[in-house]
Amino acid sequence: MEAAGGQESPELFGAAAASSSGLPKPKLSSAKLDAQLEDASRLKMEGNAFYRERNIRSAIGRYHRALLVLRGMDSEVMTAVKGFGPEVPVLTATQETLLRNIQVDCYNNLAACLLQRQSVDYARVQEYSLRVLHWRPGDVKALYRAGVATLELGDAQTAKQYLSQACRGQPNDANVRKHLQKAEEKLNREFQKEKAMYRGMFSSSLKSSSGEGVNQGNMAGEGV
Repeated sequence: MEAAGGQESPELFGAAAASSSGLPKPKLSSAKLDAQLEDASRLKMEGNAFYRERNIRSAIGRYHRALLVLRGMDSEVMTAVKGFGPEVPVLTATQETLLRNIQVDCYNNLAACLLQRQSVDYARVQEYSLRVLHWRPGDVKALYRAGVATLELGDAQTAKQYLSQACRGQPNDANVRKHLQKAEEKLNREFQKEKAMYRGMFSSSLKSSSGEGVNQGNMAGEGV
């Protein structure tokens, strides 16, 4: 994970030191990669069990740990720190698929966990959902949660786009339809408010023009 406050994380700092010292970069064997994938999958399943028990705090912890295990295997992450620490591991197609599946499940489930909290961090829900959509643009759960979070963050237009896509994927889902309706109602209120504002501005402009015409007429009469 990225360190808070913009500081370098300890693991990256240590990896950089190893790289600059000329030490050989360790490579992960296929068996080691399989073991890490199994570990991440186990942590995800434990998180799922905690979620079913409504133990949201423990579920969140397991999902984060699973993602941390996968971090060093993800080419998208490791390419960003190329030259530091271990080389980017070469995954088989099966390993790559399993990696993405676990990541998608963990981020989707993290978003679901956050929505269960009394005080919801909608910005984080949006972030996790958009990560899923980066890999799977049509994921209905991520589209729905991205729409809910975006609506709560005040962007009804974008929320409507996410929720409309989710509704096409799950047309009979009552929650999706309910939040799509909320987004449309908010957009309509914003439109009516904007229309009333422009109507008021136009009315004021007409009154001002009419008043100026009367004054000019009075001045002309005084001249006669």
